[in-house]
Amino acid sequence: MHDESHPETQWGLDTLAIRTGHHRTAEQEHGEPIFPTSSFVYESAAEAARKFVGEEPGNVYSRFTNPTVQTFERRLAALEGGERCVATSSGMAAILSTALALLQAGDEIVASRSLFGSTVSLFDKYLGKFGITTRYVELSDLAAWEAAITPSTKLLFAETPSNPLSEVGDISALAELAHRHGAWLAIDNCFLTPALQKPLALGADLVIHSATKYLDGQGRAIGGAVVGPDALLAELFGVVRTCGPCLSPFNAWIFLKGLETLGLRMQAHCDNAQRLAEWLEAHPAVERVYYSGLASHPQQALAARQQKGAGAVLGVEIRGGREAAWSVIDATRMLSITGNLGDVKSTITHPATTTHGRLSDEQKRAAGIREGLIRLSVGLEDVADVQADLARGLDALIR
Repeated sequence: MHDESHPETQWGLDTLAIRTGHHRTAEQEHGEPIFPTSSFVYESAAEAARKFVGEEPGNVYSRFTNPTVQTFERRLAALEGGERCVATSSGMAAILSTALALLQAGDEIVASRSLFGSTVSLFDKYLGKFGITTRYVELSDLAAWEAAITPSTKLLFAETPSNPLSEVGDISALAELAHRHGAWLAIDNCFLTPALQKPLALGADLVIHSATKYLDGQGRAIGGAVVGPDALLAELFGVVRTCGPCLSPFNAWIFLKGLETLGLRMQAHCDNAQRLAEWLEAHPAVERVYYSGLASHPQQALAARQQKGAGAVLGVEIRGGREAAWSVIDATRMLSITGNLGDVKSTITHPATTTHGRLSDEQKRAAGIREGLIRLSVGLEDVADVQADLARGLDALIR
């Protein structure tokens, strides 16, 4: 948290996103500088020794102390309302670093079944071989979460809204459950960002980000971050310092530029996604639209309580299975066919064969990843143009 005497404590989110964390150098620059250097020099051997052991603050080596990266970390921590942020080389590196910092052989994770495919692979294939077990439950079923917890459970992990079905978990209830059993709760917040959801304020211990998504917002760079209390982040910082999954200064600078427009972009994303979701839900070629801003969403009331907006990722079930879904994707001329999301450019993909393609058929069924499902990340183009691009394939299915 910020010192209460500091004016930043009174700033709103948009001001924090533009002004926080930048300490001007002797050059008195207006914009944030980039420090593309591997290391830093000292006036004496004694100064170097003090800084290496942490007796004196200062930069040592850009794997773990770089001014540009630290500016991004301070800014994101302020936006999420956390004491500290540790930046990483990707969103997956953020999740891995969290696990390495908090868990050891014999510990257990309880996670939502509705996770990004790579997160499931990390938990099962890689953490699993080091003796860390993961149990999966329905995101919205609190009884299932409680039943899955054992004395060895140390971490509850969830994406909310989920990818790509926009399921919503009750963060406050999950936090109470985790803490009652002596576990931590980590929430992947990359779909909504702190502009739309504040998991720490709802009781979560850690917030995970793929900064690649909306924090950047323009598909330019890969990065990740973890935000939370200093007591937990100190060990996580040790993982990044020792193991090296660090964020580059240039990517940190890109994310700083992205944060400056975060609030404006997320509101515009939500407005476009809501309009598109309502249009898609009424189309006869569409079986179902998964989006927490729709009245048809089973957790719409919960979403309205803990979110300031529904985000911009839609799960759209096309009538006719994979063949129909692929035909809609292939008929587009403007949308980008890619597995990434969170861009000003709208993107479209087939989760069963891309983002969740490494899951087994059983895992896909359990997570609701059906062959007719497409995922849309709604960008900032004119919505009428996005509709027209989708209508080319959708209308062909009902002729």
